[in-house]
Amino acid sequence: MQTDTLSASILVVEDDDHISQVLRFMLERQGYRVTHMADGRAVSDYIAANGPPNLVLLDVMLPYVDGFEIVALIRAQASWREVPVLMLTAKNTERDTVRALDAGANDFVIKPFQPQELLARVRRFLRTGA
Repeated sequence: MQTDTLSASILVVEDDDHISQVLRFMLERQGYRVTHMADGRAVSDYIAANGPPNLVLLDVMLPYVDGFEIVALIRAQASWREVPVLMLTAKNTERDTVRALDAGANDFVIKPFQPQELLARVRRFLRTGA
C-alpha cells in the first residue's frame, strides 16, 4: 500500500540535537509529518500510548533504553509490528548491523548519512509500506 507523502508520519528517535534538527528539516521539507523523541524511555511511553506512524527512524545509542530494545518493543506491539524501522547509528561494525536486523529493523544507515540516500530509503519504505 502506497502512502501519500503529505499524510505520511515519521517518528524520529535521535538524542543528538544537531542530527535531529537536520532530520526534521529534511523530512518536513519533503512534506512528511515528523514527531521527535530524544530518549528511549520517552519513546517506550509513546509506543504504549499512541498509534503507529508510517515509519520510524531510530538511533541505536539512546539514553535509558537503546535502539535495539526499542525495535523489540515495536515488534512486540500488535499495532506497531508492521511499521518499517530504519536504524541510524555511528556504529559501523558488521555485528551491529546484524544485531539491528535480527532485532527487527528493516534497514540500517551509518552516520554520517548522505541526505539524498536517506530520503530515497524513506521513500522506498513509504512507497512499499514495508
